Amino acid sequence: MTDASLPLLRIRGLAKTYWLEQKQIEVLRGVDLDVMAGERISIIGRSGSGKSTFLHVIGTLDVPTQGEVHYLGEPVFQKSPAELAAFRNRTIGFVFQFHHLLPEFSALENVAMPALIQRIDRGAAEGRAKEMLDLVGLGHRIGHRPGELSGGEQQRVAIARALVLGPRLLLADEPTGNLDEASAAGIHDLIDEMNRRTGLTVILVTHSSHLAERMPRRLRMDEGRLVPV
Repeated sequence: MTDASLPLLRIRGLAKTYWLEQKQIEVLRGVDLDVMAGERISIIGRSGSGKSTFLHVIGTLDVPTQGEVHYLGEPVFQKSPAELAAFRNRTIGFVFQFHHLLPEFSALENVAMPALIQRIDRGAAEGRAKEMLDLVGLGHRIGHRPGELSGGEQQRVAIARALVLGPRLLLADEPTGNLDEASAAGIHDLIDEMNRRTGLTVILVTHSSHLAERMPRRLRMDEGRLVPV
């Protein structure tokens, strides 16, 4: 079986339980999902339904209580912590509602940061960061700090940063939650364009049914399980 015939992600029986004041809270309850390379998927659901927890687990920022996540057939949670961190940095890009840009650094420096952390040569890291900022339409703003950019521009910088190492999977948690409608539409246009250009696989959590409907595959988190919309 070739990689092309495998799901990029194969998720089986994924469960996540927390304890709060001696009370067990079941957030995820046996989630099953196959995600093929290049898919664009939206996930909607009420606040507290487990959408963000699901992204954190499949992005290996958190570990499941039960269940498995396979990436191209490889069980990711059998890796050591160091191997898991290397896998996450190489394979997955994250974009959140709050961009978490470093205010004292320029757009170029913010985008180059993941590459520099990976000890990539500064010239190569900044060259790649410049390419990504060009792709997101901010090649003319590379020297500006976050406070000198609009909300939509800041989120574009965050997307460029998430993609600077060339991940195959983008996990976006309410990436337009703090933006006006026009800026939000622009961010979704950008994500769509990156998918078309690079084959990037996208899983996006949103409260907006209008924006969710733009994705070819739509799911809803319902009582800890994913169901088609």
